Amino acid sequence: MRDYSIRAAGPDDLDAARAVMLDTVYRDFGTGYVPRWHGDIIDPAAAYLLSERHTLLVATDPADGQVVATGALDSRGPAHPPNPRRIAESYPSGETAQLRRVYVRPEHRRRGLARRMVAALMAFAVADGGYRSVYLHTDPAVPGAEAFWRSLGKLVHDERDDPEGAHDVLHFEIPMGR
Repeated sequence: MRDYSIRAAGPDDLDAARAVMLDTVYRDFGTGYVPRWHGDIIDPAAAYLLSERHTLLVATDPADGQVVATGALDSRGPAHPPNPRRIAESYPSGETAQLRRVYVRPEHRRRGLARRMVAALMAFAVADGGYRSVYLHTDPAVPGAEAFWRSLGKLVHDERDDPEGAHDVLHFEIPMGR
């Protein structure tokens, strides 16, 4: 097992973090870059480095120092639309820490790295002191995503069950005590 280093990203990490994120949205999600969904990927400094309540973490491979994983947290709750109104109302901005961009390069998966990234993000949320909940959404079509998030949190809404649902999205809450 590799001893990955996890740390808060700095300005010098942004290009490598952006590459991990873009590779993921193209390869795993099949959507590619969609401006209304992925603006934070293009400008991670504005999204995650400017506010003390936001963070972007990177994990580096000890063998070569390359960024191999990302994880982010911000204080923006899920917006309606595209998310269901009930979800947006249950997880308001300012009170909700939203986990985002927990992505691991394929050759580094299944080594506990994503779990370590989430633990570090949760510690950040708890240390902030102003968050009452931690929320995230995921695409169940991404291999392993649904099982991973179910192992860490509580499913609060499955859009696959919505008769008018246009998206296959799962919404989770992660307990703050994690």
